[in-house]
Amino acid sequence: MGDQFPIKGRVSAWDGDTLIAESEAAVATDTVEANGGILIPAADGSLTSHDPEALRIEVEDRWPNGGGTTNRFPRWGDVDDLLRLIDVQPAGDGAFTGPTYGDIRRNVVEGGQLLAMSMVAAAKSAPDKRVVNAHIVLERPAVFDKPIDLTVDRQRVGRQFATLGVRATQGGKPVSCSLILLDHGSPDLITGQIAMPEVKGPEDCPAHDFGLLGRDVRFVNGDYDPDPDRIGPPELHCWIRHRDAPKELYLQQALLAQPVTHFTIAAAMLPHPGFGEAQAHYTLSTGVLTATIALHGEPDLTDWLLYTNPAIHAGRGLAQGQGHVFTRDGRLVASYTVQAMIREFAASANESGLDSTRIM
Repeated sequence: MGDQFPIKGRVSAWDGDTLIAESEAAVATDTVEANGGILIPAADGSLTSHDPEALRIEVEDRWPNGGGTTNRFPRWGDVDDLLRLIDVQPAGDGAFTGPTYGDIRRNVVEGGQLLAMSMVAAAKSAPDKRVVNAHIVLERPAVFDKPIDLTVDRQRVGRQFATLGVRATQGGKPVSCSLILLDHGSPDLITGQIAMPEVKGPEDCPAHDFGLLGRDVRFVNGDYDPDPDRIGPPELHCWIRHRDAPKELYLQQALLAQPVTHFTIAAAMLPHPGFGEAQAHYTLSTGVLTATIALHGEPDLTDWLLYTNPAIHAGRGLAQGQGHVFTRDGRLVASYTVQAMIREFAASANESGLDSTRIM
């Protein structure tokens, strides 16, 4: 049967409402589940193939702290896979490389991952300082199955602050450019912040399956919905926590920043009948163009964080979002802005030579 890779968690296969198989010893046929099939032990111990297109196959991942997630098979991967991708490695003087990944279902690297990678490259280039602001312009879609090269320009490195530019390329072509501000730190002189909005707590919100083990995501009222007929205000509120957190501050910051590009497009379309995430990359050309995040504090990523995401403007093929990240007790730990495009395709998928797995 070829190579087999153990799946973390309890796997259950459902035919409608009927449970037909359940096991904690299921295996995938590819290291990246998105590209492979699933084999579940039968009563006699033999491995039986189950079709995820015909059945509902779920993987329940229970965490040591009592939390956990349930994701439909196939999943994108584990939060450890995401950390490996954003933890770019030195490749020479001022140079870093991000590794490849095998997901070819939708072979487009998210803007939030590139933002996180740029933050890590900058932090490793000025290790005595912490990132306090990061801005990225996304110039061209990157793919998972080729490495991403990053070059850091130490524009100014002083005692208190450092300004670093980060250029990302793939195959010699530009992918993104970033400007990162780092700070040595200072005691509080004055303090203040906006109030956290009053929304339902995470226990009262439905879980959302982003296909990522190790990250629990819950949208208030389940408002992140691909259905184009779902209507609501142009805002999303999202609770997020992680199974565990990396020990390095720069990876904690990168992991906190990575989701911020997920929400603006969906929030902007919510008030408009006939428009939804299900149309993205099929009948609508969508994608994040820029993102900026300011980092105010270091929260515990294993506890709930609230990402608030109003879309403050939509028009001329663009959408603008602004967001904040709060700890559960109301402490503001980050704020951000995102600009994205929502427009008709300039050329059909056939004319462009791309399909939904690559087209923006």
